[in-house]
Amino acid sequence: MGLSGGQSGLLMPPLLLLICLQLGTGLERIDYVPQLASATLAGTLTQSTFTLEQPRGQFSRLNISDVDPIWLVVALSNASQNFVAPQRVEDTPVPADFLQKGYFLTLMANRALYPGSQPGNQLRLLRVGNDTGCSPTTRGCNHPLPGPGPYRVKFLVMSDRGPVAETEWSSDTRLQQAEALQTTPGLQSAGTVVIIAILSVLLAVLLMALLGLLIYTCYDTCGSTPISGPGELAFMRRYNPHHVFSRPAAGGS
Repeated sequence: MGLSGGQSGLLMPPLLLLICLQLGTGLERIDYVPQLASATLAGTLTQSTFTLEQPRGQFSRLNISDVDPIWLVVALSNASQNFVAPQRVEDTPVPADFLQKGYFLTLMANRALYPGSQPGNQLRLLRVGNDTGCSPTTRGCNHPLPGPGPYRVKFLVMSDRGPVAETEWSSDTRLQQAEALQTTPGLQSAGTVVIIAILSVLLAVLLMALLGLLIYTCYDTCGSTPISGPGELAFMRRYNPHHVFSRPAAGGS
């Protein structure tokens, strides 16, 4: 039995809503949680970067092609639940949007760089925030992270039709923080003052000893050296004693 025009008109809005919901949930979920690199690796966490393991063999799905870009989504922990995958590459959030949106996309790759087997020298590790030379307004810039976090990351596969697949969010990652020099009141402050006073007294005694040694050296040197100007010359008159020379005999033979 066919539907009348009024009944079909009533069914159209729910049908369109169902189609939109299906399109919105068409993003494939990959059962993979990004992991930090081994803690024994030097520099895994710094004040502006952190290092991830390479997601090897996680993108070998039929609906993912070799040319589909794979992005790393970096988000603040409290902003990860508000992340909305961009529908176009032009809408990709950049590091300059991080303070406003709380997330950005970086480290674009493809699945050929994430093989399931042991790779060569390509992308063994992913260091987030490692590029100090790129502009934060540039798409894909791996700009240093602005604060300690905590941060969460996941991988997002895009295509020319929009987002295709995504992994799970990682656990929270906190960066290292610079330790500020703090002055502890009480005994430590008093001890510091005493040490400074003792060092000041020792320095004064040392300077007095050096000054006394310098004065003694100058006095000793000046007292044992004849005082004469550099232009003064000593003249001596030649004197020949008369008895040294004998007169020749007069009228000698």
